[in-house]
Amino acid sequence: MVKNGFNSRAVHSGDLKIDGIGNVVTPIFENSTFEFNEDGTSGKYIYSRWGNPTIESLEDKYASLEESKYAFAFSSGMSAITSIIMGILKKGDKLLSINELYGQTFSFFAETLPLYGIDVDFISVRNLNDLKIDNRKYKAFYVESITNPLLEIPDIEKISKYCRENDIILIVDATFATPYNQNPLSLGADIVVHSGTKYLSGHTDLLIGLLGSNKYYDEIIKSRKTFGGIPDAFQAYLVYRGIKTLGLRMKQHNQNGKAVADILNDSHKIEAVYYPGLENGYFHNIAKRNLRGYGGMVSFKVRGGIEKSHKLINNMKIPLYAVSLGGVESLISIPVEGTHSALSKAEREESGITDNLIRLSLGIEDTEDLVQDVSSALEKL
Repeated sequence: MVKNGFNSRAVHSGDLKIDGIGNVVTPIFENSTFEFNEDGTSGKYIYSRWGNPTIESLEDKYASLEESKYAFAFSSGMSAITSIIMGILKKGDKLLSINELYGQTFSFFAETLPLYGIDVDFISVRNLNDLKIDNRKYKAFYVESITNPLLEIPDIEKISKYCRENDIILIVDATFATPYNQNPLSLGADIVVHSGTKYLSGHTDLLIGLLGSNKYYDEIIKSRKTFGGIPDAFQAYLVYRGIKTLGLRMKQHNQNGKAVADILNDSHKIEAVYYPGLENGYFHNIAKRNLRGYGGMVSFKVRGGIEKSHKLINNMKIPLYAVSLGGVESLISIPVEGTHSALSKAEREESGITDNLIRLSLGIEDTEDLVQDVSSALEKL
């Protein structure tokens, strides 16, 4: 059987059709509870923290795009991350994570997990790609498929082979890549997690997390039920609707990311540009093997420090100064003032996150307009 293309699956997979109704889209079941049968037995659904038809429709659609056997929705990306980690690790286990992470994930690993007897070691992406790993009998590895905010690329193909040989669970946060640009499970990972708040939803109007896997069903379900990180049905519906245009949006995000990265890369006013699609980038060859597209995120350092970074941002007309990413509108921020402000200066410097670093999330605006806006801002700098 020939598998449908990405956009066809994004539009049609997972839709819940109700006999006798003829509904074209999945309805929103704002039920907290569901009625039992007359004989006292329950139907498929009992209580929405345990399962809900609207949420399940979203999960089925996401599973089709992620090419996973199982899919789970959570109330936020951090809920997905904390639930899977606490669901598969126990006291005495050891986790190895890359050291360049979303700030809240780093705090969870560095500050919270040790309180529960779970040891966490951190490693650079480059050392992990070179398999310079201490033999500490790790239970799991945790990576981001495109790191936040320096856009480094873990070699998931290579790392997953090492994990299989050493009975290690590989968890990949693929938020920046999305299922359009990468399917980590197909590259050998065991679990993939997304902040669906970003590209999957795509409209900057909700919080949600999504997780895909071909195993660990019981562990994940138990963890979600226990910690209670289930999304609301309306929240799930909005993501279900947003995913239908994910492929179309990602095509434009990819195009805009490369065009703006090229402009910045050619400017003498920019100290460094981080984008996996740049052929002169350190991680480009790894990116070519692990990604189908390079995304809409571009990070760069402005010569002259944070003052020049603020001036460049103020010179730009299209991007809004706000944290988060992956929406239809372009957003721009300075990580030390937002996403990574909770890290100490030493922790940021160890990860290469300097004060003059800017993170730019390119939306789906016309490429020509974004290029003109960035070029004009650079001329005024």
